[in-house]
Amino acid sequence: MERRRSAVGFSLGFSVLFLFVGVSLISPATARFVVEKNSLTVTSPDSIKGTHDSAIGNFGIPQYGGSMAGTVIYPKENMKGCKDFDDFGISFKTKSGALPTFVLVDRGDCFFALKVWNAQKAGASAVLVADDIEEPLITMDSPQEDGGSAKYIENITIPSALIDKKFGDKLKKALSSGDMVNVNLDWREAVPHPDDRVEYELWTNSNDECGVKCDMLMEFVKNFKGAAQILEKGGYTQFRPHYITWYCPQAFTVSKQCKSQCINHGRYCAPDPEQDFSQGYEGKDVVIENLRQLCAFRVANESKKPWVWWDYVTDFQIRCPMKQKKYNKECADAVIQSLGIDIKQVEKCMGDPNTDSENPVLEEEQDAQVGKGSRGDVTILPTLVVNNRQYRGKLDKSAVLKAICSGFEETTEPAVCLSGDIETNECLDNNGGCWQDKTANITACKDTFRGRVCECPMVDGVQFRGDGYSTCQASGPGRCKVNNGGCWHETRDGKTFSACVDVEGSKCKCPPGFRGDGVKSCEDIDECKEKKRCQCPECSCKNTWGSYDCTCSGELLYIRDHDTCISKRAGEVKTAWAAVWVILIGLAIAAGGAYLVYKYRLRSYMDSEIRAIMAQYMPLDSQTEVPNHVGHDRT
Repeated sequence: MERRRSAVGFSLGFSVLFLFVGVSLISPATARFVVEKNSLTVTSPDSIKGTHDSAIGNFGIPQYGGSMAGTVIYPKENMKGCKDFDDFGISFKTKSGALPTFVLVDRGDCFFALKVWNAQKAGASAVLVADDIEEPLITMDSPQEDGGSAKYIENITIPSALIDKKFGDKLKKALSSGDMVNVNLDWREAVPHPDDRVEYELWTNSNDECGVKCDMLMEFVKNFKGAAQILEKGGYTQFRPHYITWYCPQAFTVSKQCKSQCINHGRYCAPDPEQDFSQGYEGKDVVIENLRQLCAFRVANESKKPWVWWDYVTDFQIRCPMKQKKYNKECADAVIQSLGIDIKQVEKCMGDPNTDSENPVLEEEQDAQVGKGSRGDVTILPTLVVNNRQYRGKLDKSAVLKAICSGFEETTEPAVCLSGDIETNECLDNNGGCWQDKTANITACKDTFRGRVCECPMVDGVQFRGDGYSTCQASGPGRCKVNNGGCWHETRDGKTFSACVDVEGSKCKCPPGFRGDGVKSCEDIDECKEKKRCQCPECSCKNTWGSYDCTCSGELLYIRDHDTCISKRAGEVKTAWAAVWVILIGLAIAAGGAYLVYKYRLRSYMDSEIRAIMAQYMPLDSQTEVPNHVGHDRT
C-alpha cells in the first residue's frame, strides 16, 4: 500500500517548543487559573533558533501532564481565525503517521477562545496566537460566558499560547520561505474519564532524555507495574502498550536529519533525544528501541504472559539509560534474556529497519494514533486511554488505578483495587530475572505490591552490593562467612586456601603461592622455579600445593626465614648454650627471690622484738597499757 505523504510530516531539524506552565488558583469562588510567563525554545531553522517567551491560554484543560510534537502552519485565509475554517475549505486534521498541526493565527477582531475553538473544529492540535502590537505578553483569558460563548468554551480541549509580535513575524517569515517549523508542547492534564469497560492502553516512549515528562513516565511505570500485573494475571484487564511515530515527507527522506531520525527510509521517525544532531543518540535509536519493546510485548503475549512487558521496560530504564551510554541492543538483549523472553522471536518481529518497505508492527501503531469513535487522535506523550477514552489527569499510580477500578461493577472489584499491600509472586518464575546464587540459595529478587524489584540482599548481617540483575557481591566485615564472599576457595589434602579478604572494600585476591582473578580461579605457582626458593648450594626444593618444601643435604638443617642451611651440630651447640643461659638466669632469679624473703622476715622479727622491749617502759599508741609488776613486794 502506497503511503500518502504531505507537508505535515517530519522536519529537517525537528525544532522544539517547550512551554513550562505555572498554574495557580486565585479565587475559590471563580475557580479561575492564572498562567505565568513561560519559555519557548526553537532549535530550527537557524534563523529563529533560540529561546523565546510565551504565555499559555487560560481556558481549555489547565493541567496537562504530557507533551505534544507538531508542525506549525500559518493559513493563507482566515488568518485571525475568527470564522469557521470550513467556510474556506481549510482542514488541519492529522493524517496517519503525520505530526499534529499547530495553527498560527493573528490576534484581533474576536476572543482568543473563539480563535482556538475554530482551529480545534478544523482539526488543529494546538494554537499559537501572534500578538499584533509590541507589548509585554499577557495571559489569554476566556470571555465572560454567555449563551453563545458557553457552548464552545467548555468544549475546548487543545492547548494554546500567546507569542509576541516580533517572534510571530519570524515564524511567518520562516514558513513563507518554505522552512518547516516543528514544535513540542508540554502541559498537565486534569480529570480522568473512564468508561465501564476495563481495557486500557499506554502511549509511551523509550527515550529517557526528555526531561520532566520522561522522569514522570518512568516513575509511573515503575510504581504502577505491580498493580498492572496483578490485574492482568487475574484476567481483570486487557492492557496494550503503544508508541507514537511520525514519517518524513518524501522530499526530505534523503536529508541528513531524516536519515538520523527515521528507519525504513523515512517511514517511521522520532525526534532526536537531545535535540542536537551533532552528539548523543539519534531519533532512529529511539524508534528501534520502541519497536523492540512492542515486539517484546507481542512475544510475551503469545506465550500468555503479557505482563512481562512491565518488567522489561522498568528493567531497561534502570539497566540501559542514555546517560550511562547503555541505551543499545546489547543491553536490551541482556534484559530480554534475563526475563526468559524468546530473543529470536523478538528479532523476527522487529524485521530489518534498513529496508525500503513497511514494517507491519509500526504501521499498526501509526494507524492506531488516529482517533476512532469517541476517542480523539493521540498526540500527547504520554497518553493513557481507558475504555477508549483518553484519561485526563496526572499519571499517578493511585489516580490511574482508581480510574481503572471504577470500571468494575460495585462489590466486584479485585483485591488490588481495595488494598495496595499485595505481592506479585514474580520471583517464583525465572527468579524474576534477578541475580541469584543457587549454591548458597541467595537471591536479589523481592516481591512487593509494586511488583518485583532486583536488590542485592543482606545475609547474616553481611550486605551484598551490585546492580541486583547480573552481580551481587558480599561487602564489609564478615563477608567471607557468606559463600566465601563470592571468591575462589579450594581444599586439598586437608589444606584450604581462600581468595577472600575479610576487610571493608577489599576484592577477591589469590593468597600467596597462587595467581588468578580470585573469583573463578587461583592457580598454584611453582615457587621453586618462579620465586626461586631454596637457592643455597646445599638446598633442594620441591613444590607443594600452595607452598613448597626445602631440604638440605647431609647433616645440614634448613632455616626457612633465611633460606639457608646450617650444621646440625652448630644448631645443637647453640641449643646447649641456650639451655645453660636459661639455667643461670633461673638460678639468679631464685637467689634474688630468696634474699628478698629473708630480708623481709628478718626485718619483721626485729620490729616485733623492739616493740616488746619498749612496751615494758611505756605504752604504745596502738596498744592498751601493759601492767608492770617490776618493783612490787614479793610475798
